[in-house]
Amino acid sequence: MNTSPARSRFRQYWQLYAMMVIPLIYFILFKYVPMFGNVLAFRRYRPGMGPFGTEWVGLQYFKRFAQDPAFWRAFRNTLTLSLMNLVVNFPIPIIFAILLNELRNLRFKKIVQTVSYMPRFISTVVVIAILGELLSPSSGIINLFLKRFFDMEPIYFMNDEKYFRWIYVFVDTWQYTGWTAIIYLAAITGISSDLYEAATIDGASRIQQVFYITIPSIMPTIMVMLILNIGRLLSLGFEKVLLMYTPSNSAVSDIIDTLVYRTGLANQNYSYATAIGLFSGIIGVVLVSSSNALSKKLTGDGIY
Repeated sequence: MNTSPARSRFRQYWQLYAMMVIPLIYFILFKYVPMFGNVLAFRRYRPGMGPFGTEWVGLQYFKRFAQDPAFWRAFRNTLTLSLMNLVVNFPIPIIFAILLNELRNLRFKKIVQTVSYMPRFISTVVVIAILGELLSPSSGIINLFLKRFFDMEPIYFMNDEKYFRWIYVFVDTWQYTGWTAIIYLAAITGISSDLYEAATIDGASRIQQVFYITIPSIMPTIMVMLILNIGRLLSLGFEKVLLMYTPSNSAVSDIIDTLVYRTGLANQNYSYATAIGLFSGIIGVVLVSSSNALSKKLTGDGIY
Protein backbone atom coordinates (compact mmCIF):
# COMPACT_ATOMS: atom_id res chain seq x y z
CA MET A 1 0.00 0.00 0.00
CA ASN A 2 1.47 3.34 -1.08
CA THR A 3 1.46 6.24 1.37
CA SER A 4 1.55 9.91 0.48
CA PRO A 5 4.89 11.79 0.78
CA ALA A 6 3.42 14.05 3.48
CA ARG A 7 2.30 11.09 5.62
CA SER A 8 5.65 9.39 5.10
CA ARG A 9 7.52 12.51 6.27
CA PHE A 10 5.23 12.82 9.28
CA ARG A 11 5.94 9.25 10.35
CA GLN A 12 9.67 9.74 9.89
CA TYR A 13 9.90 13.06 11.76
CA TRP A 14 6.92 12.82 14.12
CA GLN A 15 9.07 13.84 17.10
CA LEU A 16 9.85 17.19 15.46
CA TYR A 17 6.18 17.76 14.63
CA ALA A 18 5.26 16.91 18.23
CA MET A 19 7.70 19.56 19.48
CA MET A 20 5.80 22.16 17.42
CA VAL A 21 2.53 21.58 19.30
CA ILE A 22 3.31 23.76 22.33
CA PRO A 23 4.60 26.75 20.28
CA LEU A 24 1.54 26.49 18.02
CA ILE A 25 -0.80 26.47 21.04
CA TYR A 26 1.06 29.47 22.47
CA PHE A 27 0.70 31.51 19.28
CA ILE A 28 -2.95 30.57 18.84
CA LEU A 29 -3.91 31.42 22.43
CA PHE A 30 -1.79 34.52 23.01
CA LYS A 31 -1.30 35.98 19.51
CA TYR A 32 -4.24 35.06 17.30
CA VAL A 33 -7.19 34.75 19.70
CA PRO A 34 -6.56 38.26 21.19
CA MET A 35 -6.80 39.68 17.66
CA PHE A 36 -10.59 39.35 17.91
CA GLY A 37 -10.43 42.06 20.58
CA ASN A 38 -9.49 44.59 17.88
CA VAL A 39 -13.20 44.87 17.14
CA LEU A 40 -13.37 47.15 20.20
CA ALA A 41 -11.64 49.83 18.12
CA PHE A 42 -14.90 50.14 16.15
CA ARG A 43 -17.40 49.49 18.96
CA ARG A 44 -18.23 51.33 22.18
CA TYR A 45 -17.25 49.32 25.26
CA ARG A 46 -19.36 49.54 28.39
CA PRO A 47 -18.30 47.63 31.55
CA GLY A 48 -20.47 44.64 32.31
CA MET A 49 -22.18 44.64 28.90
CA GLY A 50 -20.08 42.11 27.00
CA PRO A 51 -16.41 41.92 26.02
CA PHE A 52 -16.93 43.05 22.42
CA GLY A 53 -18.76 46.33 22.97
CA THR A 54 -22.39 47.38 22.71
CA GLU A 55 -22.68 49.44 19.52
CA TRP A 56 -20.77 50.23 16.36
CA VAL A 57 -19.14 53.66 16.27
CA GLY A 58 -17.10 53.32 13.08
CA LEU A 59 -13.87 55.35 13.00
CA GLN A 60 -14.83 57.61 15.90
CA TYR A 61 -11.94 56.55 18.12
CA PHE A 62 -9.42 56.85 15.27
CA LYS A 63 -10.58 60.41 14.58
CA ARG A 64 -10.32 61.10 18.30
CA PHE A 65 -6.68 60.11 18.72
CA ALA A 66 -5.79 61.81 15.42
CA GLN A 67 -6.80 65.07 17.12
CA ASP A 68 -5.25 64.23 20.49
CA PRO A 69 -1.95 66.09 21.22
CA ALA A 70 -1.03 63.41 23.80
CA PHE A 71 -1.10 60.73 21.08
CA TRP A 72 1.15 62.66 18.71
CA ARG A 73 3.59 63.39 21.53
CA ALA A 74 3.68 59.67 22.36
CA PHE A 75 4.05 58.82 18.65
CA ARG A 76 6.95 61.26 18.27
CA ASN A 77 8.66 59.96 21.43
CA THR A 78 8.24 56.34 20.31
CA LEU A 79 9.69 57.02 16.87
CA THR A 80 12.61 59.06 18.23
CA LEU A 81 13.54 56.51 20.89
CA SER A 82 13.17 53.58 18.47
CA LEU A 83 15.33 55.20 15.81
CA MET A 84 18.03 56.03 18.37
CA ASN A 85 17.92 52.46 19.61
CA LEU A 86 18.09 51.08 16.07
CA VAL A 87 21.01 53.29 14.99
CA VAL A 88 23.05 52.48 18.12
CA ASN A 89 22.08 48.92 19.00
CA PHE A 90 21.64 47.31 15.58
CA PRO A 91 25.30 47.45 14.43
CA ILE A 92 26.88 46.82 17.85
CA PRO A 93 25.95 43.08 18.07
CA ILE A 94 27.24 42.57 14.51
CA ILE A 95 30.59 44.18 15.37
CA PHE A 96 30.72 42.28 18.65
CA ALA A 97 30.03 38.93 16.92
CA ILE A 98 32.74 39.58 14.31
CA LEU A 99 35.26 40.50 17.03
CA LEU A 100 34.37 37.38 19.01
CA ASN A 101 34.80 35.24 15.91
CA GLU A 102 38.28 36.67 15.40
CA LEU A 103 39.43 35.55 18.85
CA ARG A 104 41.75 32.56 18.69
CA ASN A 105 41.84 31.81 22.43
CA LEU A 106 38.76 29.56 22.72
CA ARG A 107 38.69 29.63 26.52
CA PHE A 108 38.69 33.43 26.64
CA LYS A 109 36.14 33.52 23.79
CA LYS A 110 33.70 31.32 25.74
CA ILE A 111 34.12 33.41 28.89
CA VAL A 112 33.44 36.67 27.02
CA GLN A 113 30.44 35.17 25.24
CA THR A 114 28.95 33.82 28.47
CA VAL A 115 29.48 37.07 30.37
CA SER A 116 28.00 39.13 27.52
CA TYR A 117 24.73 37.26 27.16
CA MET A 118 24.05 36.69 30.87
CA PRO A 119 22.41 40.16 31.34
CA ARG A 120 19.61 38.98 29.03
CA PHE A 121 18.40 36.68 31.83
CA ILE A 122 18.17 39.41 34.45
CA SER A 123 14.64 40.66 35.09
CA THR A 124 13.88 44.14 33.73
CA VAL A 125 12.65 45.15 37.19
CA VAL A 126 16.01 44.18 38.69
CA VAL A 127 17.92 45.96 35.91
CA ILE A 128 16.06 49.23 36.51
CA ALA A 129 16.44 48.86 40.28
CA ILE A 130 20.22 48.47 39.87
CA LEU A 131 20.24 51.41 37.48
CA GLY A 132 18.36 53.53 40.01
CA GLU A 133 20.98 52.75 42.66
CA LEU A 134 23.88 53.50 40.32
CA LEU A 135 22.39 56.83 39.23
CA SER A 136 21.02 57.90 42.60
CA PRO A 137 21.82 61.59 43.28
CA SER A 138 22.67 60.86 46.93
CA SER A 139 24.50 57.53 47.01
CA GLY A 140 24.89 56.49 43.37
CA ILE A 141 28.40 55.55 42.30
CA ILE A 142 28.16 57.75 39.17
CA ASN A 143 27.33 60.90 41.13
CA LEU A 144 29.94 60.07 43.80
CA PHE A 145 32.55 59.74 41.04
CA LEU A 146 31.52 63.06 39.46
CA LYS A 147 31.61 64.77 42.85
CA ARG A 148 34.98 63.37 43.85
CA PHE A 149 36.91 63.94 40.62
CA PHE A 150 35.05 66.84 38.96
CA ASP A 151 33.43 68.53 41.98
CA MET A 152 30.05 68.44 40.21
CA GLU A 153 26.69 68.79 41.88
CA PRO A 154 24.49 65.65 41.98
CA ILE A 155 22.58 64.99 38.75
CA TYR A 156 19.08 63.51 38.84
CA PHE A 157 19.66 61.25 35.86
CA MET A 158 16.42 59.27 36.15
CA ASN A 159 14.28 62.41 36.43
CA ASP A 160 16.01 64.55 33.83
CA GLU A 161 14.39 64.23 30.41
CA LYS A 162 17.62 65.02 28.53
CA TYR A 163 19.24 61.83 29.89
CA PHE A 164 16.25 59.49 29.60
CA ARG A 165 16.68 58.38 25.97
CA TRP A 166 20.41 57.73 26.20
CA ILE A 167 19.99 55.80 29.45
CA TYR A 168 17.34 53.62 27.79
CA VAL A 169 19.53 53.00 24.74
CA PHE A 170 22.67 52.12 26.70
CA VAL A 171 20.77 49.82 29.06
CA ASP A 172 19.53 47.98 25.97
CA THR A 173 23.13 47.81 24.73
CA TRP A 174 24.29 46.21 27.97
CA GLN A 175 21.35 43.83 28.23
CA TYR A 176 20.95 42.55 24.66
CA THR A 177 24.26 42.89 22.78
CA GLY A 178 25.61 39.48 23.75
CA TRP A 179 22.27 37.76 23.28
CA THR A 180 21.70 39.17 19.77
CA ALA A 181 25.31 38.46 18.80
CA ILE A 182 24.58 34.71 19.14
CA ILE A 183 22.46 34.89 15.96
CA TYR A 184 25.29 36.48 13.99
CA LEU A 185 27.86 34.08 15.43
CA ALA A 186 25.72 31.16 14.28
CA ALA A 187 25.62 32.68 10.78
CA ILE A 188 29.40 33.22 10.80
CA THR A 189 30.10 29.60 11.79
CA GLY A 190 28.16 28.51 8.71
CA ILE A 191 30.68 30.20 6.39
CA SER A 192 32.91 27.70 4.61
CA SER A 193 36.47 27.67 5.93
CA ASP A 194 37.68 27.15 2.35
CA LEU A 195 36.88 30.81 1.63
CA TYR A 196 39.18 32.00 4.41
CA GLU A 197 41.92 29.59 3.42
CA ALA A 198 41.78 30.77 -0.20
CA ALA A 199 41.84 34.39 0.95
CA THR A 200 44.84 33.73 3.19
CA ILE A 201 46.72 32.09 0.30
CA ASP A 202 45.95 35.14 -1.85
CA GLY A 203 47.47 37.36 0.85
CA ALA A 204 44.28 38.88 2.27
CA SER A 205 44.63 40.33 5.77
CA ARG A 206 42.21 39.57 8.63
CA ILE A 207 40.48 42.93 8.10
CA GLN A 208 40.08 42.24 4.38
CA GLN A 209 38.64 38.81 5.13
CA VAL A 210 36.06 40.40 7.43
CA PHE A 211 34.98 42.97 4.81
CA TYR A 212 35.05 40.71 1.76
CA ILE A 213 34.01 37.32 3.21
CA THR A 214 32.41 37.54 6.67
CA ILE A 215 30.10 40.53 6.22
CA PRO A 216 28.85 39.61 2.70
CA SER A 217 28.24 36.03 3.83
CA ILE A 218 26.08 37.04 6.81
CA MET A 219 24.29 39.82 4.92
CA PRO A 220 21.05 37.76 4.55
CA THR A 221 20.94 37.34 8.34
CA ILE A 222 21.66 41.03 8.84
CA MET A 223 18.83 42.00 6.48
CA VAL A 224 16.34 39.68 8.21
CA MET A 225 17.25 41.13 11.61
CA LEU A 226 17.00 44.67 10.21
CA ILE A 227 13.51 43.97 8.82
CA LEU A 228 12.37 42.58 12.19
CA ASN A 229 13.82 45.57 14.02
CA ILE A 230 12.13 48.02 11.68
CA GLY A 231 8.84 46.20 12.23
CA ARG A 232 9.23 46.79 15.97
CA LEU A 233 9.88 50.54 15.66
CA LEU A 234 6.60 51.35 17.40
CA SER A 235 6.85 48.50 19.91
CA LEU A 236 9.51 49.40 22.46
CA GLY A 237 10.25 47.63 25.71
CA PHE A 238 7.09 48.67 27.54
CA GLU A 239 8.16 47.41 30.98
CA LYS A 240 11.49 49.23 30.90
CA VAL A 241 9.95 52.54 29.83
CA LEU A 242 7.18 52.24 32.41
CA LEU A 243 9.68 51.55 35.19
CA MET A 244 11.83 54.52 34.13
CA TYR A 245 8.82 56.81 33.68
CA THR A 246 8.46 59.75 36.07
CA PRO A 247 6.39 62.95 35.85
CA SER A 248 9.64 64.89 35.38
CA ASN A 249 10.71 62.99 32.27
CA SER A 250 7.22 62.32 30.88
CA ALA A 251 7.75 64.80 28.02
CA VAL A 252 10.13 62.29 26.37
CA SER A 253 9.26 58.99 28.10
CA ASP A 254 5.55 58.82 27.33
CA ILE A 255 5.38 56.39 24.37
CA ILE A 256 2.49 54.69 22.57
CA ASP A 257 2.62 51.60 24.81
CA THR A 258 2.47 53.64 28.03
CA LEU A 259 -0.33 55.76 26.55
CA VAL A 260 -2.30 52.60 25.74
CA TYR A 261 -1.64 51.25 29.23
CA ARG A 262 -2.72 54.48 30.90
CA THR A 263 -5.75 54.94 28.66
CA GLY A 264 -6.94 51.35 28.77
CA LEU A 265 -6.09 49.91 32.17
CA ALA A 266 -5.76 53.04 34.28
CA ASN A 267 -8.66 55.03 32.80
CA GLN A 268 -10.65 51.98 31.59
CA ASN A 269 -11.22 53.51 28.16
CA TYR A 270 -10.69 50.20 26.39
CA SER A 271 -12.11 51.10 22.98
CA TYR A 272 -9.91 54.18 22.64
CA ALA A 273 -6.83 52.26 23.79
CA THR A 274 -7.62 49.45 21.31
CA ALA A 275 -7.83 51.95 18.45
CA ILE A 276 -4.40 53.35 19.33
CA GLY A 277 -2.92 49.86 19.62
CA LEU A 278 -4.46 48.77 16.31
CA PHE A 279 -3.04 51.83 14.56
CA SER A 280 0.41 50.99 15.95
CA GLY A 281 0.07 47.39 14.73
CA ILE A 282 -0.96 48.49 11.23
CA ILE A 283 2.05 50.82 11.01
CA GLY A 284 4.26 47.88 12.08
CA VAL A 285 2.85 45.67 9.28
CA VAL A 286 3.43 48.44 6.73
CA LEU A 287 7.02 48.93 7.92
CA VAL A 288 7.79 45.19 7.79
CA SER A 289 6.26 44.81 4.32
CA SER A 290 8.04 47.87 2.96
CA SER A 291 11.44 46.98 4.40
CA ASN A 292 11.07 43.36 3.22
CA ALA A 293 10.24 44.50 -0.33
CA LEU A 294 13.20 46.90 -0.31
CA SER A 295 15.51 44.18 1.02
CA LYS A 296 14.45 41.72 -1.69
CA LYS A 297 14.97 44.37 -4.34
CA LEU A 298 18.44 45.37 -3.13
CA THR A 299 19.87 42.06 -1.89
CA GLY A 300 17.47 39.37 -3.09
CA ASP A 301 16.80 38.24 0.50
CA GLY A 302 13.81 38.80 2.75
CA ILE A 303 11.74 37.11 5.44
CA TYR A 304 9.06 35.98 2.99
